[in-house]
Amino acid sequence: MKRREFIMLLSGAVAAWPLAARSQQSAMPVIGFLDTRSPDGMTDRLRAFREGLKDSGYVERENVAIEYRWAENQLDRLPELAAELVRRQVAVIAATSTYSAFAANAATTTTPIVFLVGEDPVRLGLVASLARPGGNLTGINNFTGELTVKRLELLREMVPGAARIAVLVNPANATTTETALRDAAAAARVIGLQIQVLNASTSREIDAAFATFVRERPDAVFVGLDVFFISRRAQLVNLASRHALPATYPLREFAEVGGLMSYGTNIADTFRHIGVSAGRILKGTKPADLPVVQSTKFELVINAWSARMLGLAVPPTLIATADEVIE
Repeated sequence: MKRREFIMLLSGAVAAWPLAARSQQSAMPVIGFLDTRSPDGMTDRLRAFREGLKDSGYVERENVAIEYRWAENQLDRLPELAAELVRRQVAVIAATSTYSAFAANAATTTTPIVFLVGEDPVRLGLVASLARPGGNLTGINNFTGELTVKRLELLREMVPGAARIAVLVNPANATTTETALRDAAAAARVIGLQIQVLNASTSREIDAAFATFVRERPDAVFVGLDVFFISRRAQLVNLASRHALPATYPLREFAEVGGLMSYGTNIADTFRHIGVSAGRILKGTKPADLPVVQSTKFELVINAWSARMLGLAVPPTLIATADEVIE
Protein backbone atom coordinates (compact mmCIF):
# COMPACT_ATOMS: atom_id res chain seq x y z
CA MET A 1 0.00 0.00 0.00
CA LYS A 2 1.35 3.41 -0.93
CA ARG A 3 2.12 5.87 1.82
CA ARG A 4 -0.53 8.35 0.62
CA GLU A 5 -3.25 5.66 0.53
CA PHE A 6 -2.30 4.49 4.03
CA ILE A 7 -2.53 8.02 5.42
CA MET A 8 -5.93 8.56 3.79
CA LEU A 9 -7.20 5.25 5.16
CA LEU A 10 -5.93 6.07 8.66
CA SER A 11 -7.47 9.55 8.53
CA GLY A 12 -10.81 8.10 7.53
CA ALA A 13 -10.73 5.63 10.41
CA VAL A 14 -9.87 8.33 12.94
CA ALA A 15 -12.71 10.51 11.65
CA ALA A 16 -15.09 7.58 12.06
CA TRP A 17 -14.19 6.97 15.72
CA PRO A 18 -16.39 9.75 17.19
CA LEU A 19 -19.29 8.56 15.03
CA ALA A 20 -18.80 4.99 16.24
CA ALA A 21 -18.59 6.18 19.84
CA ARG A 22 -21.82 8.17 19.44
CA SER A 23 -23.49 5.17 17.86
CA GLN A 24 -22.43 2.96 20.75
CA GLN A 25 -23.64 5.55 23.25
CA SER A 26 -27.03 5.87 21.57
CA ALA A 27 -27.41 2.09 21.66
CA MET A 28 -26.80 2.05 25.44
CA PRO A 29 -29.95 0.86 27.27
CA VAL A 30 -31.65 3.39 29.53
CA ILE A 31 -33.28 2.73 32.91
CA GLY A 32 -35.87 5.14 34.25
CA PHE A 33 -35.63 5.69 38.01
CA LEU A 34 -38.88 7.04 39.49
CA ASP A 35 -38.83 8.14 43.14
CA THR A 36 -41.17 10.16 45.34
CA ARG A 37 -38.38 11.97 47.17
CA SER A 38 -35.43 14.21 46.31
CA PRO A 39 -31.88 12.93 45.73
CA ASP A 40 -30.87 14.25 49.17
CA GLY A 41 -30.42 11.40 51.60
CA MET A 42 -30.61 8.76 48.87
CA THR A 43 -26.88 8.06 48.62
CA ASP A 44 -26.94 4.65 50.31
CA ARG A 45 -30.01 3.50 48.41
CA LEU A 46 -28.62 4.59 45.07
CA ARG A 47 -25.34 2.87 45.87
CA ALA A 48 -27.24 -0.35 46.60
CA PHE A 49 -29.26 0.01 43.38
CA ARG A 50 -26.08 0.43 41.34
CA GLU A 51 -24.50 -2.54 43.11
CA GLY A 52 -27.46 -4.65 42.05
CA LEU A 53 -27.04 -3.48 38.48
CA LYS A 54 -23.35 -4.32 38.65
CA ASP A 55 -24.20 -7.81 39.90
CA SER A 56 -26.18 -8.19 36.68
CA GLY A 57 -23.31 -6.90 34.54
CA TYR A 58 -24.30 -3.24 34.15
CA VAL A 59 -22.37 -0.16 35.21
CA GLU A 60 -23.86 3.32 34.94
CA ARG A 61 -22.34 5.41 32.13
CA GLU A 62 -20.33 2.42 30.90
CA ASN A 63 -22.97 0.14 29.43
CA VAL A 64 -26.21 1.53 30.85
CA ALA A 65 -27.67 5.01 31.34
CA ILE A 66 -30.10 6.03 34.10
CA GLU A 67 -32.72 8.76 33.76
CA TYR A 68 -33.65 9.98 37.25
CA ARG A 69 -37.04 11.50 38.00
CA TRP A 70 -37.58 12.90 41.52
CA ALA A 71 -41.04 14.00 42.67
CA GLU A 72 -39.54 16.08 45.52
CA ASN A 73 -42.27 14.72 47.85
CA GLN A 74 -44.98 16.13 45.58
CA LEU A 75 -46.93 13.00 44.79
CA ASP A 76 -49.13 14.71 42.20
CA ARG A 77 -46.03 15.07 40.01
CA LEU A 78 -45.54 11.31 39.69
CA PRO A 79 -47.95 10.69 36.76
CA GLU A 80 -46.22 13.24 34.53
CA LEU A 81 -42.75 12.06 35.57
CA ALA A 82 -43.74 8.49 34.72
CA ALA A 83 -45.14 9.66 31.38
CA GLU A 84 -41.83 11.43 30.66
CA LEU A 85 -39.93 8.19 31.14
CA VAL A 86 -42.30 6.34 28.84
CA ARG A 87 -41.88 9.03 26.17
CA ARG A 88 -38.14 8.74 26.65
CA GLN A 89 -38.59 5.06 25.68
CA VAL A 90 -36.60 3.74 28.59
CA ALA A 91 -35.98 -0.01 28.58
CA VAL A 92 -37.27 -0.49 32.15
CA ILE A 93 -38.67 1.69 34.94
CA ALA A 94 -37.49 1.26 38.53
CA ALA A 95 -40.47 2.40 40.64
CA THR A 96 -39.20 2.70 44.20
CA SER A 97 -42.45 3.03 46.17
CA THR A 98 -46.08 2.02 45.99
CA TYR A 99 -46.98 5.51 44.74
CA SER A 100 -44.32 5.30 42.01
CA ALA A 101 -45.47 1.82 41.03
CA PHE A 102 -49.07 2.96 40.56
CA ALA A 103 -47.95 6.01 38.54
CA ALA A 104 -45.74 3.90 36.28
CA ASN A 105 -48.42 1.25 35.88
CA ALA A 106 -50.93 3.92 34.80
CA ALA A 107 -48.45 5.35 32.30
CA THR A 108 -47.66 2.16 30.39
CA THR A 109 -48.80 -1.40 29.85
CA THR A 110 -45.74 -2.38 27.81
CA THR A 111 -42.59 -0.87 29.36
CA PRO A 112 -41.19 -3.28 31.97
CA ILE A 113 -41.51 -2.00 35.55
CA VAL A 114 -39.61 -3.18 38.63
CA PHE A 115 -41.38 -1.99 41.78
CA LEU A 116 -40.74 -1.75 45.49
CA VAL A 117 -43.94 -1.89 47.53
CA GLY A 118 -44.75 -2.30 51.20
CA GLU A 119 -47.96 -4.24 50.64
CA ASP A 120 -48.96 -7.47 48.93
CA PRO A 121 -48.68 -6.55 45.21
CA VAL A 122 -51.36 -9.11 44.33
CA ARG A 123 -53.83 -7.40 46.67
CA LEU A 124 -52.75 -4.06 45.22
CA GLY A 125 -53.63 -5.34 41.75
CA LEU A 126 -50.12 -4.88 40.35
CA VAL A 127 -49.46 -8.55 39.53
CA ALA A 128 -51.51 -11.68 38.98
CA SER A 129 -49.43 -13.74 41.40
CA LEU A 130 -46.05 -13.61 43.11
CA ALA A 131 -44.66 -16.59 41.23
CA ARG A 132 -46.03 -15.57 37.81
CA PRO A 133 -46.62 -11.79 37.73
CA GLY A 134 -48.14 -12.13 34.27
CA GLY A 135 -47.79 -8.57 32.96
CA ASN A 136 -45.16 -5.89 32.57
CA LEU A 137 -44.51 -5.55 36.32
CA THR A 138 -42.43 -7.43 38.86
CA GLY A 139 -40.39 -6.41 41.87
CA ILE A 140 -40.08 -6.82 45.61
CA ASN A 141 -42.49 -6.66 48.54
CA ASN A 142 -40.60 -5.26 51.51
CA PHE A 143 -43.34 -6.23 54.01
CA THR A 144 -42.92 -2.91 55.84
CA GLY A 145 -46.65 -2.35 55.90
CA GLU A 146 -47.17 -5.83 57.34
CA LEU A 147 -44.82 -5.61 60.34
CA THR A 148 -47.24 -3.75 62.58
CA VAL A 149 -47.67 -6.58 65.10
CA LYS A 150 -43.93 -7.04 65.59
CA ARG A 151 -43.36 -3.30 65.96
CA LEU A 152 -46.02 -3.04 68.66
CA GLU A 153 -44.52 -6.00 70.52
CA LEU A 154 -41.06 -4.41 70.42
CA LEU A 155 -42.49 -1.08 71.59
CA ARG A 156 -44.21 -2.79 74.51
CA GLU A 157 -40.91 -4.44 75.40
CA MET A 158 -39.14 -1.06 75.31
CA VAL A 159 -41.89 0.60 77.38
CA PRO A 160 -43.17 -2.24 79.61
CA GLY A 161 -45.82 -0.15 81.35
CA ALA A 162 -47.37 1.12 78.13
CA ALA A 163 -51.14 0.64 77.97
CA ARG A 164 -52.30 3.45 75.64
CA ILE A 165 -50.64 3.78 72.23
CA ALA A 166 -51.28 6.62 69.80
CA VAL A 167 -51.10 5.49 66.16
CA LEU A 168 -50.24 8.16 63.59
CA VAL A 169 -51.23 7.40 59.99
CA ASN A 170 -51.64 9.26 56.72
CA PRO A 171 -55.23 8.87 55.43
CA ALA A 172 -54.05 9.86 51.94
CA ASN A 173 -52.17 6.54 51.81
CA ALA A 174 -55.38 4.58 52.03
CA THR A 175 -54.15 1.06 51.27
CA THR A 176 -51.20 1.01 53.65
CA THR A 177 -53.16 2.83 56.35
CA GLU A 178 -56.01 0.34 56.16
CA THR A 179 -53.62 -2.58 56.61
CA ALA A 180 -51.72 -0.89 59.45
CA LEU A 181 -54.87 -0.03 61.38
CA ARG A 182 -56.36 -3.50 60.93
CA ASP A 183 -53.16 -5.17 62.15
CA ALA A 184 -52.69 -2.65 64.97
CA ALA A 185 -56.21 -3.26 66.26
CA ALA A 186 -55.72 -7.04 66.18
CA ALA A 187 -52.32 -6.86 67.88
CA ALA A 188 -53.56 -4.42 70.51
CA ARG A 189 -56.31 -6.85 71.53
CA VAL A 190 -53.80 -9.68 71.94
CA ILE A 191 -51.21 -7.62 73.81
CA GLY A 192 -53.77 -5.77 75.87
CA LEU A 193 -53.21 -2.27 74.51
CA GLN A 194 -55.60 0.58 73.84
CA ILE A 195 -54.93 2.47 70.64
CA GLN A 196 -55.91 5.96 69.58
CA VAL A 197 -55.68 6.79 65.87
CA LEU A 198 -54.71 10.23 64.62
CA ASN A 199 -54.40 11.33 61.01
CA ALA A 200 -51.86 13.63 59.38
CA SER A 201 -51.33 14.40 55.69
CA THR A 202 -49.48 17.72 56.05
CA SER A 203 -46.75 19.18 58.23
CA ARG A 204 -49.33 21.30 60.03
CA GLU A 205 -51.46 18.24 60.75
CA ILE A 206 -48.41 16.50 62.24
CA ASP A 207 -48.03 19.45 64.62
CA ALA A 208 -51.74 19.24 65.46
CA ALA A 209 -51.49 15.49 66.13
CA PHE A 210 -48.65 16.00 68.59
CA ALA A 211 -50.58 18.79 70.27
CA THR A 212 -53.29 16.19 70.87
CA PHE A 213 -50.68 13.75 72.20
CA VAL A 214 -49.46 16.39 74.65
CA ARG A 215 -52.99 16.95 75.96
CA GLU A 216 -53.93 13.29 76.22
CA ARG A 217 -50.49 11.85 77.08
CA PRO A 218 -50.45 8.38 75.52
CA ASP A 219 -47.74 6.07 76.83
CA ALA A 220 -46.08 5.80 73.41
CA VAL A 221 -46.52 6.67 69.74
CA PHE A 222 -46.58 4.34 66.75
CA VAL A 223 -45.73 6.13 63.48
CA GLY A 224 -47.13 4.36 60.43
CA LEU A 225 -45.29 3.71 57.19
CA ASP A 226 -45.72 6.48 54.64
CA VAL A 227 -43.42 8.28 52.21
CA PHE A 228 -44.69 11.61 53.53
CA PHE A 229 -43.75 10.65 57.08
CA ILE A 230 -40.33 9.55 55.86
CA SER A 231 -39.83 12.98 54.28
CA ARG A 232 -40.89 14.60 57.58
CA ARG A 233 -38.88 12.29 59.83
CA ALA A 234 -36.89 15.13 61.42
CA GLN A 235 -40.11 16.91 62.38
CA LEU A 236 -41.65 13.73 63.80
CA VAL A 237 -38.55 12.80 65.80
CA ASN A 238 -38.07 16.33 67.12
CA LEU A 239 -41.68 16.56 68.29
CA ALA A 240 -41.51 13.19 70.02
CA SER A 241 -38.25 14.19 71.73
CA ARG A 242 -39.51 17.65 72.71
CA HIS A 243 -42.60 16.20 74.36
CA ALA A 244 -40.83 13.17 75.87
CA LEU A 245 -42.93 10.65 73.97
CA PRO A 246 -41.42 7.21 73.28
CA ALA A 247 -42.07 6.38 69.62
CA THR A 248 -41.48 3.54 67.20
CA TYR A 249 -40.83 4.11 63.50
CA PRO A 250 -40.91 1.91 60.38
CA LEU A 251 -37.40 2.54 58.99
CA ARG A 252 -33.87 3.06 60.29
CA GLU A 253 -33.71 6.60 58.89
CA PHE A 254 -35.85 7.72 61.83
CA ALA A 255 -33.54 6.19 64.44
CA GLU A 256 -30.54 7.69 62.66
CA VAL A 257 -31.91 11.21 63.20
CA GLY A 258 -32.73 10.61 66.87
CA GLY A 259 -35.84 8.43 66.90
CA LEU A 260 -36.08 5.97 69.80
CA MET A 261 -36.39 2.79 67.77
CA SER A 262 -37.24 1.42 64.35
CA TYR A 263 -38.09 -1.98 62.99
CA GLY A 264 -38.50 -2.72 59.32
CA THR A 265 -37.03 -4.04 56.11
CA ASN A 266 -33.38 -3.51 55.26
CA ILE A 267 -34.08 -0.95 52.54
CA ALA A 268 -30.59 -1.01 51.04
CA ASP A 269 -31.07 -4.71 50.32
CA THR A 270 -34.38 -4.06 48.55
CA PHE A 271 -32.80 -1.38 46.35
CA ARG A 272 -30.01 -3.79 45.45
CA HIS A 273 -32.65 -6.28 44.38
CA ILE A 274 -34.36 -3.67 42.18
CA GLY A 275 -31.02 -3.20 40.43
CA VAL A 276 -30.56 -6.94 39.96
CA SER A 277 -34.05 -7.35 38.50
CA ALA A 278 -33.66 -4.34 36.20
CA GLY A 279 -30.42 -5.86 34.92
CA ARG A 280 -32.06 -9.22 34.28
CA ILE A 281 -34.79 -7.51 32.27
CA LEU A 282 -32.18 -5.66 30.22
CA LYS A 283 -30.69 -9.07 29.42
CA GLY A 284 -34.01 -10.30 28.08
CA THR A 285 -35.98 -11.75 30.97
CA LYS A 286 -39.64 -10.76 30.78
CA PRO A 287 -41.23 -9.25 33.91
CA ALA A 288 -44.08 -11.73 33.54
CA ASP A 289 -41.59 -14.55 34.10
CA LEU A 290 -39.63 -12.89 36.91
CA PRO A 291 -41.18 -13.81 40.29
CA VAL A 292 -41.88 -11.11 42.83
CA VAL A 293 -39.37 -11.39 45.68
CA GLN A 294 -40.34 -11.00 49.32
CA SER A 295 -37.94 -9.34 51.73
CA THR A 296 -36.07 -11.59 54.11
CA LYS A 297 -33.81 -9.02 55.80
CA PHE A 298 -35.33 -7.03 58.65
CA GLU A 299 -33.55 -4.81 61.13
CA LEU A 300 -34.14 -3.47 64.61
CA VAL A 301 -32.31 -0.20 65.29
CA ILE A 302 -32.29 1.35 68.76
CA ASN A 303 -31.08 4.84 69.59
CA ALA A 304 -29.63 4.41 73.08
CA TRP A 305 -29.00 8.14 73.47
CA SER A 306 -32.69 8.88 72.85
CA ALA A 307 -33.67 6.17 75.32
CA ARG A 308 -31.54 7.82 78.01
CA MET A 309 -33.07 11.22 77.25
CA LEU A 310 -36.52 9.66 77.74
CA GLY A 311 -35.45 8.00 80.99
CA LEU A 312 -35.82 4.52 79.53
CA ALA A 313 -33.54 1.59 80.31
CA VAL A 314 -33.22 -0.48 77.15
CA PRO A 315 -33.91 -4.12 78.10
CA PRO A 316 -30.90 -6.44 77.60
CA THR A 317 -33.06 -8.65 75.38
CA LEU A 318 -33.57 -5.76 72.95
CA ILE A 319 -29.88 -4.88 73.04
CA ALA A 320 -29.05 -8.49 72.22
CA THR A 321 -31.46 -8.73 69.31
CA ALA A 322 -30.88 -5.26 67.84
CA ASP A 323 -29.08 -5.08 64.52
CA GLU A 324 -27.63 -1.73 65.56
CA VAL A 325 -27.54 0.31 68.76
CA ILE A 326 -26.82 3.97 68.14
CA GLU A 327 -24.91 5.59 70.99
